[in-house]
Amino acid sequence: MTPLTLFGPWLDRWGLKADGQPFTTRFGNHLLPVLHQGAAAMLKVAVHEEERRGGELMAWWDGMGAAPVLARDGDGLLMERLTGPQSLSAMAQSGQDDEATRILCRTARALHRPRRQPAPRSLIPLADWFHALEPAASQHGGTFQKSATAAAFLLNTTRDPVVLHGDFHHDNVLDGGDRGWLVIDPKGLIGEAGFEYANLFRNPDVEIALAPGQLRRRAAIVVAETGLEMQRLLKWVLAYAGLGAAWSLSSGHDPQPGLAIAEAAARELAL
Repeated sequence: MTPLTLFGPWLDRWGLKADGQPFTTRFGNHLLPVLHQGAAAMLKVAVHEEERRGGELMAWWDGMGAAPVLARDGDGLLMERLTGPQSLSAMAQSGQDDEATRILCRTARALHRPRRQPAPRSLIPLADWFHALEPAASQHGGTFQKSATAAAFLLNTTRDPVVLHGDFHHDNVLDGGDRGWLVIDPKGLIGEAGFEYANLFRNPDVEIALAPGQLRRRAAIVVAETGLEMQRLLKWVLAYAGLGAAWSLSSGHDPQPGLAIAEAAARELAL
């Protein structure tokens, strides 16, 4: 368990009161439910550069499509705690996957709307995000190579770059009550909007993602909601699922779920 003392500087600085037990995410970031002026909030202390970058992006979104940031200082980020009762994962797992997919599409479109203020300078180009895929393709070929080929084509023909969340899926889009669905935990990338939707095809779990006809059904909804081209969307799914499998391989985890989704996209593309 994360020690409460770790949060001490920000608790004192912002006059916060602990409102639950501290916990650590699987990526090593530390969070504590708190009360800020009597209202529910979440204090996050980042330990990785991408989480600090994500905090900057959350502040830039300024509550438009994302959980509102109440304060930010160094590694500390104070956000409104989103306590709405609905869950997109639960919806997908209880026969409402079509509606969950539509909500995800509409939330992403809200994030991608143009803003007046310049985008954060810390954003990572999407091409840099895909560096892990080429070594896997060179070493293992097969589906990894199909994914790498799709990624190379997409990145070399990028269309209308936007600010990207970068880890957009069911559990990073939360019920914000009257304000609608709002994102948390962005990675902070910049690139083609089509990339943003690829991750939802791998979530909320592999059983749902690989259910018969699921990929095609979800793709049809995304195309209808966003106006994206079907072939290009499927290439993003192929590229990103392969990238996820490459990450799993390099970290000692099972790459097969990601490869299975990539291969499903390749079949839809007749590759």
